Amino acid sequence: MANFELLTGVDVQLMQGLAQRVTATRPDLVNSDASFGELAWNWGKGHASDGASWQRRLWFSGGELVAWSWAHLPRQVRRNDGSVKDVTDAYLAYQVHPGHAGLVDEVIDWYDGTAADLERTVVPSAADEFALKRWTAHGYETDPASLGDTGSWTQLNQRDLTDVEQPVLPDGFRFRTADEAGPEAVVRAHLDAWAPSAYSAEAYQGVRQTAAYRGDLHLLVEAPDGTMASSTIMWLDEANRTAEFEPVGTHPDYRRQGLGRAMLLHGMRLARAAGATHMTVACLGAPGHPRARGLYYSVGFREFTRDAPLIKTATA
Repeated sequence: MANFELLTGVDVQLMQGLAQRVTATRPDLVNSDASFGELAWNWGKGHASDGASWQRRLWFSGGELVAWSWAHLPRQVRRNDGSVKDVTDAYLAYQVHPGHAGLVDEVIDWYDGTAADLERTVVPSAADEFALKRWTAHGYETDPASLGDTGSWTQLNQRDLTDVEQPVLPDGFRFRTADEAGPEAVVRAHLDAWAPSAYSAEAYQGVRQTAAYRGDLHLLVEAPDGTMASSTIMWLDEANRTAEFEPVGTHPDYRRQGLGRAMLLHGMRLARAAGATHMTVACLGAPGHPRARGLYYSVGFREFTRDAPLIKTATA
């Protein structure tokens, strides 16, 4: 059975359930945009502003979700500096259970039909050889933007939580949770780290309303002057006893002081106390993007798998 319409919060919970089942058996097949935490983050922060441009289709077998497509269609993105970005192409997030791998052809046909007059991009897992062959057969090619030292591909990093170093902050800095800091400070921390950004109080409210969000696992570092200098959210997948950092950011004025490293170590210790035995975090993988990768490697993460960005031009 299949159906399609605009993506809802109920859909996202079903999609997270599929992500958990895939993670349990073939974690290398989980695309960077289809993980348990990434689904909650992307839905939460964007549905109020972009939800009208999000079309989806779901595939079920025996009443259980086994595949989904989430098409991001053209829209305008308004950022906090007053600028407006026109998104004119289409992007697809998707996931297919490995036991129903053949459904990828239906995913591709649906995407091509939904966005036929647009340039289309998608990022399958590089480990999914079957899916990559099917996308290629449908006319998708490696995205040129992903090539070279400054390519746009994403790698997924992982580590276990058996032995996590004790974090050390500079004098006068302290750890806070979002529950302690409050919404205004949390939003400001994100905007400071990612400016210009479309994030807003409304976006954070959407994040808080996702079923996976926990304010006690949303971590910040407060500077002596009260500025929230770094922040990250941890998404706990209790079924697989794993947690994911997404996003991770630091105010430009407070970088290179060890705040991000200390925050990640403290976060992993919190995640372990919450029941996680394993941690993941994604970053750009090309050689020209060393900063985040170096930070994650410094606290024990190593590359596990990566995406393979593909593109297809508009149908004439």
